[in-house]
Amino acid sequence: MRIGLLGTGPWAERVHAPVLAKHPGFEFAGVWGRRPEAAAALGAQHGVPGHDDLDRLLGEVDAVSIALPPTVQADLAVRAAEAGCHLLLDKPVALTVPDARRVVEAAEAHRMASVVFFTVRFGGEQLPWIEEQAAVGGWFTGRSDWLGSVFAPGSTSAYASSQWRKDKGALWDVGPHALSVLLPVLGDATAVTAVPGPLDTVHLVLRHAGGASSTLALSLTTPVSGGGTGMELRGEAGTVHLPERGEGPIAAFHRALDALATAARTGEPHPCSAAFGLRTVEILAAAERSLATGTAVEL
Repeated sequence: MRIGLLGTGPWAERVHAPVLAKHPGFEFAGVWGRRPEAAAALGAQHGVPGHDDLDRLLGEVDAVSIALPPTVQADLAVRAAEAGCHLLLDKPVALTVPDARRVVEAAEAHRMASVVFFTVRFGGEQLPWIEEQAAVGGWFTGRSDWLGSVFAPGSTSAYASSQWRKDKGALWDVGPHALSVLLPVLGDATAVTAVPGPLDTVHLVLRHAGGASSTLALSLTTPVSGGGTGMELRGEAGTVHLPERGEGPIAAFHRALDALATAARTGEPHPCSAAFGLRTVEILAAAERSLATGTAVEL
């Protein structure tokens, strides 16, 4: 399967491009970016052409890997699906429900496979843990902390210049990660209440379809010495914790590519398809409404 990369930023350079160049099931065919000179430079690092004509690249590949801000991802994903390309998307799929829905509708209309790269869902230890806890069932409550320091004093994050993260905060950046683990274990969310914390920090309470509840603490401005992630479930089986991530995103991205190839070959939607990405956007948008109104929002 020939695949093209859309994007030239740190995430594209550090994760997408190196994996696309090495994955045995794909042929890395080229790079497109909003800055042609950056696309040419990134492509040269991996022996593939940089493109300034997106339509030409889409016509030469079977799939695209998108490493672009959610402010532009939806439009390009729709364009790629209409050109007959399978979609490997980043989270969040979009920043509005209508935009995320357009991606789902385009992929379904043109029968294109889609996978959203929620990094934890493709973790070597995390993926089997999530599946195991979903099978166990009987969970009473869950707690998820995603306390990042991207914008904290002393941060050296490569993503500190990301404008969409500055504008939308932790809710939209790390919120999708937390939801991607909680929803398959506790069930779909039926209501959300959001309360603001310091700076961009937000606290969510979710009610789940199976009767459980969960709490999320999300931040990109946690002091560097106080940041970290963790997840805890409590229920009939006792108390369990999400395994710590012992590997970087490279290995997880290889698995995401495997998932896209399988979905494209079989026609069976992956659990992390664009439709699941849409559901997370619906929940995040409801959380924004809850922050604005100070009330719980039904889903």
